[in-house]
Amino acid sequence: MISFVATPIGNLKDISLRAIEALKGADVIFCEDTRHSIKLLNAYDIKKPLQACHKFNEREAAQRIIEAAKEGKEVAVISDAGMPVISDPGNIVCAQLKEAGISYTVIPGANAFLSALVLSAMPADRFAFIGFLPDKAGAKKQLLTKYKDLDMTLCFHCAPQDVDRDICAMYSVFGDRCACAVREITKIHEQAIPFTLSRGLEGEKRGEYVLLVEGAKERGNELNSLSEKEHILHYMRGGMDKKDAIKQAAKDRGVSKSDLYKYSIDL
Repeated sequence: MISFVATPIGNLKDISLRAIEALKGADVIFCEDTRHSIKLLNAYDIKKPLQACHKFNEREAAQRIIEAAKEGKEVAVISDAGMPVISDPGNIVCAQLKEAGISYTVIPGANAFLSALVLSAMPADRFAFIGFLPDKAGAKKQLLTKYKDLDMTLCFHCAPQDVDRDICAMYSVFGDRCACAVREITKIHEQAIPFTLSRGLEGEKRGEYVLLVEGAKERGNELNSLSEKEHILHYMRGGMDKKDAIKQAAKDRGVSKSDLYKYSIDL
């Protein structure tokens, strides 16, 4: 069996009993960085063969995982922290396992952006996880533009050296919005710092960040700033007959059709 195992995002005590069981029972563990993962494994006295599975060798690692599974071996796949695949290597492995008809399971656990969403106290009834933004400024703004009008909290991962540039790009695309920067999640110096995009995030940037940005506010219908007659004419000029134009304008303005009829008599 192949298991994608979530690992702690900071506090080593956040590992689950199932995760420990899976790692202890594995014949081989594929991890993002063997030097990083060995610290977690040593903390729980787990000594297993480690093989690398990172963004530069994921396709080749996927084939080795498939071969191990076909040999009947127990395989665990982990990333440096949190859930594999989510802003971490593993998605290509999943796709190739599906293509090969090999089943796998997930052992859930710690997740940085969900923890940050709770710590931020921003609306969590609906949210969109965007992850890391592209490095190049043009690609960064192009991606942000896709989410400009979403009326829900937006969640981003951000390396410390990119925080100021990313916030600047968000402000240029979104305009001024409330936001929150969350860092050191589950650790002693855990912080959730509210700020606005126009002012930016003050202070030295250290550690990985999750940036939460409020969603777009609902815009009023710009046609409602027209006079009643011009509003009806707008739709008639677009090809509607007068009856349908009155109906649509009334819907825009939140009034009855009879309230607008008098403005259309001479049209």
